[in-house]
Amino acid sequence: MICVLAGGVGAARFLTGLVQLVPPNQITVIVNTADDINLHGLHIAPDLDTITYTLAKVHNAETGWGLANETWKAMDALRQLEGPTWFKLGDQDLGTHLYRTGRLADGIKLTEVTAEITSAFGLEIQLLPMTEERVETRVTLAAEDKEGAEIGFQEWFVGLNHNSKISAVRFDGIEEAQPGPEVLKTIENAETIVIAPSNPIVSIGPILAIPGITESLKNSKNKTVAISPIVAGATIKGPADQMMADLGYEPSVVGVADFYSEISKILVIDNADTHLANRIEELGTLCSITNTIMTDEKAATDLAKVVLESIF
Repeated sequence: MICVLAGGVGAARFLTGLVQLVPPNQITVIVNTADDINLHGLHIAPDLDTITYTLAKVHNAETGWGLANETWKAMDALRQLEGPTWFKLGDQDLGTHLYRTGRLADGIKLTEVTAEITSAFGLEIQLLPMTEERVETRVTLAAEDKEGAEIGFQEWFVGLNHNSKISAVRFDGIEEAQPGPEVLKTIENAETIVIAPSNPIVSIGPILAIPGITESLKNSKNKTVAISPIVAGATIKGPADQMMADLGYEPSVVGVADFYSEISKILVIDNADTHLANRIEELGTLCSITNTIMTDEKAATDLAKVVLESIF
């Protein structure tokens, strides 16, 4: 069984390649839920939904989030009522959030609801929310006009278009959170653990912050391989490079290797960063070099093949 730690568009793209090589029912994905937000009375789970929609091949390929051929009548009506529309939810996408919220209100756990949703989209892969408890990523702004203000990650990432510098990241509720059902067992029993090319700070960081998970991963280091989301000092999509720089990490594959040094035996980096391989290995992390830019499913499959081969 392959275990993948994941969040965001990069992880979803990688998984489209991995399922070409490994039967989907032999893959379990531990998914970040600290990006989840309650809005309009709905429980919205961006990372769970992005992975689900992408693997079901119904995602909006242009944006990387939401569904293809979406309509926006609900948002248009909300705008007319002068309600908040900064977080765009398409009409079809709303169906997912309505279902999730209703089931949670019925007392069904998020892990079970997620299994129902993935099954409805025809997926055999297992998605495990990192925890059943509420955890919210919050950032502290460093911009002069808002210095010291703490806001939710989605408000910064989407509402402010992640243009403002930040000085801190906090995972609200993390102290009370417990690993979701089967999460620790999945890590322990996996033949290979892959850390997807996700934002280390806010996609993988919350997973690692849940009590017990990092310790379990340390014990599984020799079977763990990470993929850098940073290529030539920048991310393909998202603010990982900006966040790493703002928070004092080197915004490069070396910074990624340092972030994962305790839990990952190998870091897969892009050909563009070959010159940094020695610095990575000086940190005690082995280095595998290939093309990591997933322009299409074939590129994602080629990357997944290298990742799996690197750990054996």
